[in-house]
Amino acid sequence: MLEVHNLHARIGEKEILRGIDLVVRDGETHAIMGPNGSGKSTLSAVLVGNPLYEVTDGTAIFNGKDLLSMSPEDRAHEGLFLSFQYPIEIPGVPMTQFLRAAVNEKRKFRGLPELKTSEFMKLMREKQKIVELDNKLVNRSVNEGFSGGEKKRNEIFQMAMLEPTLSILDETDSGLDVDAMRIVAEGVNKLRTPESSCIVITHYDRLLDMIRPNVVHVLYQGRIVKTAGPELAQQIQERGYDWIKSLTPSNSLTPDPSPRGEGSI
Repeated sequence: MLEVHNLHARIGEKEILRGIDLVVRDGETHAIMGPNGSGKSTLSAVLVGNPLYEVTDGTAIFNGKDLLSMSPEDRAHEGLFLSFQYPIEIPGVPMTQFLRAAVNEKRKFRGLPELKTSEFMKLMREKQKIVELDNKLVNRSVNEGFSGGEKKRNEIFQMAMLEPTLSILDETDSGLDVDAMRIVAEGVNKLRTPESSCIVITHYDRLLDMIRPNVVHVLYQGRIVKTAGPELAQQIQERGYDWIKSLTPSNSLTPDPSPRGEGSI
């Protein structure tokens, strides 16, 4: 699904990504962990086409297409989705109007007819149940007056409506209480299919206890320095990142190239 090779990126004169190699196969969930400033959010921003970042080297192929040559809109239409760490409010734009426009633009891109109002409302009710989103929230403007947990839940609701093939969750667990995290995690798990994949960016293993990844990567100073199975998240929780910092790409081992990518390094 996604093949990233030797990806370098900077903002201004500051290089942040220094040679990212990452392969995500259909149906896999990958977790990316790492200390602050390691490049996790930059990687997500580069993949979705944030214009603040300049790619200086490397490639990113998404479902056989050159991702880096696409506009952000086309990346979304092709099936890429980003759940923001800090979702913004859009006052005056009703949720239903926002989502109907987004869903129909994606359908138009794929040569499908627009959904009728009745069809769209039926779809929205079905997806609301996945993340337990109240009707009162759906009838507001986008994220306006939402709590932090409600904003994150709304991001997963949008993900459910758009049905992406690759979802990137950028620290979706940030600021969530236990109940909100459970609802978000259950929503992500319910949306899993053999054809869709997910990249979860997080600092902690709490969310990963609920969303069990196939593969865990540690990103440090702009490079992925360690890759293993779900047990790596628990090791980081217990030992912190100090023992990871001594690793470099030259002494990190290559992940097991199994069809599911589930082998330890």
